[in-house]
Amino acid sequence: MIEKISVFILPFIILLILTVGMLKKVPVYEEFIEGAKDGIKVSINIIPYLVGLIVAISMFRASGIIDFIAGYFQPLLERMSVSIDIVPIAFTRSLSGSATLGLFSELVSKHGVDSYISKMAAIMVGSSETTFYVLSVYFGAIGIKKFKYAILTGVLADIIGIVLAILVARMFFLANIV
Repeated sequence: MIEKISVFILPFIILLILTVGMLKKVPVYEEFIEGAKDGIKVSINIIPYLVGLIVAISMFRASGIIDFIAGYFQPLLERMSVSIDIVPIAFTRSLSGSATLGLFSELVSKHGVDSYISKMAAIMVGSSETTFYVLSVYFGAIGIKKFKYAILTGVLADIIGIVLAILVARMFFLANIV
């Protein structure tokens, strides 16, 4: 039933928008073109922010800082039953969703879908946000240049999400292992 509904929902929404527009005598096609022009302008405005973000992510990953920090905190991580393989996910999640999903895929391939590490990583990916990407794209699109407090709030929320992901994974899945 849901599959049949999902096939028709998008065409239905498009037809509904066109019908309401025609009933209200709105030039639907012309408005669509104006919206597309605005979309192109927004895309051009956010390119510098995205380039900066991509360069920062590339430098962060290539520098080896993640491995250095993971090695430094390895004794603490082991006491908390956190694999060192999860550290790159925790660091890149705030920066890039696609980089994090790539790391997550590698982790699942290495350890298996049902492993404790994969489950913890999945919770971590689902409980945090790509803060820097969101701020770059959305704030860049509307021209906000002062977003210090938004970054602080977003990073704090990401840290809390990562800590809670570790605690939830330990609570639900570690008891099954021991």
